[in-house]
Amino acid sequence: MAEVQTRDYDVILAPVITEKATLVAEENKIIFRVPLEATKEDIKRAVESLFKVDVTKVNTLRVKGKTKRFRGHLGRRSDVKKAIVTLKDGQSVDVTTGL
Repeated sequence: MAEVQTRDYDVILAPVITEKATLVAEENKIIFRVPLEATKEDIKRAVESLFKVDVTKVNTLRVKGKTKRFRGHLGRRSDVKKAIVTLKDGQSVDVTTGL
């Protein structure tokens, strides 16, 4: 059982807490940062086991890292994958308290 719990924490890296994410939260949706290789099934299983909620849908998107300059040198931000998790009506998760 402990091994499954550890894998769930590896799938859900962090909640995304932005103005847009809080607006979407009113529609029973939560946004998480996940690893690039995480699948929708992995994300659904991890959210259901960690937060004890029912997930109806998972949408994912990959954000390509930007090329930025820092003190005249070119650098590149890393690519990020986000998961938008839709919960069953009447259920919610308070991501500000942490796990």
